[in-house]
Amino acid sequence: MKASPNFNGSTFSYENKIINKSFFELLKWKFTSDDTPWPNEIEVTPIEIDKQRVYNGINLVFINHSTFLIQTMGLNILTDPIWSDRASPFSFIGPKRVRQTPLKLSQLPPIDIVLIGHDHYDHLDIDTLVKINKSHSPNFIVGLGVELLLNEHGIEKTIPLDWHESYNQAGINFTFVPCQHWSARGLFDRNETLWGSFIIEAKKKIYFASDTGYSEHFKKQRERYGQMDISLLPIGAYEPRWFMKEQHMNPRDSVLAHIDLQSKLTIGMHFGTFKLTNEGVNTPLEELDAALNEFKIKKSEFIAPKFGQKFRITE
Repeated sequence: MKASPNFNGSTFSYENKIINKSFFELLKWKFTSDDTPWPNEIEVTPIEIDKQRVYNGINLVFINHSTFLIQTMGLNILTDPIWSDRASPFSFIGPKRVRQTPLKLSQLPPIDIVLIGHDHYDHLDIDTLVKINKSHSPNFIVGLGVELLLNEHGIEKTIPLDWHESYNQAGINFTFVPCQHWSARGLFDRNETLWGSFIIEAKKKIYFASDTGYSEHFKKQRERYGQMDISLLPIGAYEPRWFMKEQHMNPRDSVLAHIDLQSKLTIGMHFGTFKLTNEGVNTPLEELDAALNEFKIKKSEFIAPKFGQKFRITE
């Protein structure tokens, strides 16, 4: 792994904060917090994708969790792709999906770029990445250190970035930027790889948060990179707040981030796929409505998408 001013020789950190909770705090959460059950399965309507490349405007599809297909300027881009049934290192235990993906991996158009915000299992699904690599051989843009895991699984076309570093392909600039989160695949590798969000600068500017708590980084990034045309922000997996606040935004936090980024259009994500935390499956949608009303923001400006919903942005 190349040297980084954000690495102290053993771990990375966001502004020297400890974002991740301890194992004992995890146990306290699991044994003392009230939990809202989810249904075992929620039906999703299958969709089809036009495999022709998009050169004018942007086609954007919400697939599931934090996975979007972004088609613009002739490139097809996937964010944090996950098609596995569980967000877990195991096939028999761990958060199980309640909504299937609206399209199969085999139905994807040719994929050129895969963005991976960090190495948590609901964002870096290695089985999915290996299949995408075999079928499409895209470039995988990742935070520092994550390339080592991908290389171990035969994925060689990796582009590791430090915060504020960029990579350009076909005229589209991808910049990796800081966010308030953390990384780990197990109990003993906390923060050994770098996490972050992405700013995609094509004919429009797209912000892909991946996963984050709310902090001043949104405002700082708007000041440094300018107003966002489209922002993809998490709205789920946030209860209980004493445990999740630093690492996951609730819908009100996401609305504040939308305001900080001066986003023209924001689309929610990271909800309704895997039961990761204690809130109900529909609670993020209800609380997003309340936050939009509180801040007098039009619902057409911050959308909680349906699974498989397609967006066509031309202006």
